[in-house]
Amino acid sequence: MIPLRGFLAGFDHFVLVYFLVLSGLYLLLTVLASIDVLRAARSAGVDGQDDLFAHPLTPGISVIVPARNEALSILACARGVLSLRYPELELIIVDDGSTDDTFALVEAAYSLVEVRRFVAGDVPVVGTVRSVHVARTGTPVLVVRKDHGGTRADALNAGLNVATKTIVCFLDADSVLDERALLSAVKPFVDDPEGVVGVGGVVRVANGCAFEAGRLVSPEMPSSWIERIQIVEYLRSFLLGRTAWSKLGGLMIISGAFGLFRLETVIDVGGFDVDSIAEDFELVARLHHRLRAGHGKYRIVCIPEPAAWTEVPATLGSLASQRKRWARGLAETLFKYRRMTGNPRHGVVGIVALPYYLAFECLGAFVELTGSLALSLGLALGVVDVQLALLVAAVAFSYAMLLSVAALALEEFSFHRYPRTADLAKTLGAVLLENVGFRQLHAWWRVQGTIAAIRGNTHAWESPERTGSSADSARSGTPVS
Repeated sequence: MIPLRGFLAGFDHFVLVYFLVLSGLYLLLTVLASIDVLRAARSAGVDGQDDLFAHPLTPGISVIVPARNEALSILACARGVLSLRYPELELIIVDDGSTDDTFALVEAAYSLVEVRRFVAGDVPVVGTVRSVHVARTGTPVLVVRKDHGGTRADALNAGLNVATKTIVCFLDADSVLDERALLSAVKPFVDDPEGVVGVGGVVRVANGCAFEAGRLVSPEMPSSWIERIQIVEYLRSFLLGRTAWSKLGGLMIISGAFGLFRLETVIDVGGFDVDSIAEDFELVARLHHRLRAGHGKYRIVCIPEPAAWTEVPATLGSLASQRKRWARGLAETLFKYRRMTGNPRHGVVGIVALPYYLAFECLGAFVELTGSLALSLGLALGVVDVQLALLVAAVAFSYAMLLSVAALALEEFSFHRYPRTADLAKTLGAVLLENVGFRQLHAWWRVQGTIAAIRGNTHAWESPERTGSSADSARSGTPVS
């Protein structure tokens, strides 16, 4: 019993130190993000977007949308992309072996006709490409039909092999972009044409919002607490986390829901890993690895606004599946690039970003759950002082609340997307609920995902459950060209 008591006391002290280090890092990230977000909010409207739109050298963009059984949202996505304010773009939809009406809807909306077109083999594709279709009307829509390749990365690579523009934008089929999203996202490429290779945008929750013909009409709060909690998570992750890592030069994730890259650079590193279920994280990690090894100067950045609006899981079951997949993909990618972790040759990525993701994002769930168990046993055995335990728990809870409130305050003072007072109150309620029950459940899902990665369980890409949140009335009417 004495060794157990000693172990529990020691482990409780480890958890306390772990929490203090994590809190300090979060505080640093929050300060860095706040500086950039507020600066971006002040410069909105005077950032030269009109000049970019009119300039003949503004690079063209190929928007690649992987679609597997996306009948609910594919037309809203297509119409939204084609109505964006941007001088030169093409929309590439990759129908990855859909068994629903995904292709039929696009075919009817844009009068598609099959064409003989050479499909390059610049990056590997597992699923056989069966046909290529273009709009008979001349609308810049191209549809690639292929066999299901097993992963989202395979569909993205098929899109890369037919893309013709300088910049590629990867977009989820359920995502809707703000009207000027591409103009904002392409600006870093124009400002630093030799250095910037990737730009990530902020992703916001579409659930509950009103959309019309692929355009956001009114941002609104969803009805369920599961969806509201995800709004808090996304604000904290994008406005605080990724914006701060971008400023530090250690951005590791550009969301698959909305991200831009130089086509040539992505082709040079071999495209997406067709075996990865975290293709967005894996691609950015590989870019850091290859470009840093080449001793070239490069930048991968995140812009805080405008945004992509995407549908998030509306049920506990679909949310659990998503978070287990994310955790598994994180663990697999960290293992693949383990030699970069702690390696000073890789700069901020090697000595700060990857160790952070390993210690706090990957292993953090294990520490959180085992720490709760050890604390409970310690209290039962009298090893841990009750008042001290309550104090630590209160501080941890308050700090977690503070981070979320900081993200909400940053959103409110900068972009003010949710104008209703009732929406703000609901979001604050979600902050409270996230830390009472949901946080512990989420940690358990992350543990399960990491264990699945260790075991090497198989996983195939399937479109998540959709409710058509971003589609609304967009399936009626005529296409926007």
